[in-house]
Amino acid sequence: MSAPRSLVRSWQHLRSYSLQSLTRSTRPVFSSSCSGILKPSPSFIWNPRAPPSSALVRQFSASATRRHGHITPPKPGEALSITFVDKEQREHEFAVSAGDNLLDIAQANDLEMEGACGGSCACSTCHVIVDDAYYDKIPEPSDDENDMLDLAFGLTETSRLGCQVLMTKELDGIRVRLPSMTRNLQASDFNS
Repeated sequence: MSAPRSLVRSWQHLRSYSLQSLTRSTRPVFSSSCSGILKPSPSFIWNPRAPPSSALVRQFSASATRRHGHITPPKPGEALSITFVDKEQREHEFAVSAGDNLLDIAQANDLEMEGACGGSCACSTCHVIVDDAYYDKIPEPSDDENDMLDLAFGLTETSRLGCQVLMTKELDGIRVRLPSMTRNLQASDFNS
């Protein structure tokens, strides 16, 4: 039994691409349809170095990728203000956009905030101490955040995880203090 003509034509068309003309940014992306014709699709990637049997490779995840440590520049007239007080008691004021979280803001501006878990609320290394005047304007912490805060060094009544605090208009002018040190517990810390 031979392959359908449409599929053979599609493979001939694919082979006509010059491998030298394929770059990382312009690789063709294809998926198969029920009729066997290959067509562009974001759910499959073309690997020109793979043998024909594995030319179509399914991506591992369909989740949106989150770019950690990147913030959105504020639009004119929509900038929000945040002030970080670092470990040496120096103040750093930044203009940010609504929706940016404190961890990303700090990392984008080279402040010492580790964020070991990548902002997934699985560590306490982005622990910040929020100014009393703004603490009640932040939504209540989740159970996961409270569990991680229990591991934070220098925990206070107004402690929060920077990765869980998103900037809003209500938080315009917020002041947060970075603790004098952080605690990063790892599995290796518990090996005897």
